[in-house]
Amino acid sequence: MKKPPLVISIQSQVVFGHVGNSAAIFPMQAAGLEVAAIPTVLFSNTPHYPTLRGCPTPPEIFADLLTGAEERGLPARASFVLSGYIGSVEVARMAARFVAGAKAANPGLRYICDPVMGDTGPGLYVPPEIAAIMRADLLPQADLATPNQFELGWLTGLDIHTLADLHRARQRLNMTPQALLIATGCKLDDTPEGMIESVILSGHGETRHPTPYLPIFLSGTGDLYTGLLTAELGGGATPAQAVEQAQRLTALALKRARVLGAKEVVLSDPAFRRALLELSPPE
Repeated sequence: MKKPPLVISIQSQVVFGHVGNSAAIFPMQAAGLEVAAIPTVLFSNTPHYPTLRGCPTPPEIFADLLTGAEERGLPARASFVLSGYIGSVEVARMAARFVAGAKAANPGLRYICDPVMGDTGPGLYVPPEIAAIMRADLLPQADLATPNQFELGWLTGLDIHTLADLHRARQRLNMTPQALLIATGCKLDDTPEGMIESVILSGHGETRHPTPYLPIFLSGTGDLYTGLLTAELGGGATPAQAVEQAQRLTALALKRARVLGAKEVVLSDPAFRRALLELSPPE
């Protein structure tokens, strides 16, 4: 029997709630992928609660975990490396070196970079030094990147209002010609009223994927979306198919969270869980 695709997921982790790896691992595993999770921070919960315990993963521990992954031969057999929120400059630099080494050891590996840095409203919520490392050292290695509209504007210094702005932003990111940019959460000048969209941009054009706008602002939404996207790609979906499914299932999770009054995405909706089983990669 063929082994399932392996994802090395380098993101935040919390004890309570669903953000970072705590949001992305479950859908990837439920869809049949194998996941090796490497935490960039270890917190009790997200920062919007009255108290927050834990800390960014100490650099020496993070380095040791990366070494352990290499000793188990994970980069050589992984299908994907996925990176998200990073909590310190040292860890950001080590993550960039790890990605470079993994891609050198495994030319078929695809690196998915979710530059979790900020959003409209809160603005930039990582130190500028970490955001700069994402721009200079992580994004140029990406085979696929999933910044939201705010992050893309910060990374490129552009105000993003039109499709032409998105194409200019892709050119400024210093990504390889064959890499894909998926700009998420976009409200462009011509986005239909009541909708929000993901736009997939390549060196050959773009496809646009509108979905109903839900005024629900919850921690973990982008992490879940990228985890679902990776799960779909691991099952052989095209990028357009993966985006459509990720948007649909993220919306299910958000609606469930609203019903429950949760402060972050929840993964307990029955329709959401049933749909994950349908994403399983081929035997």
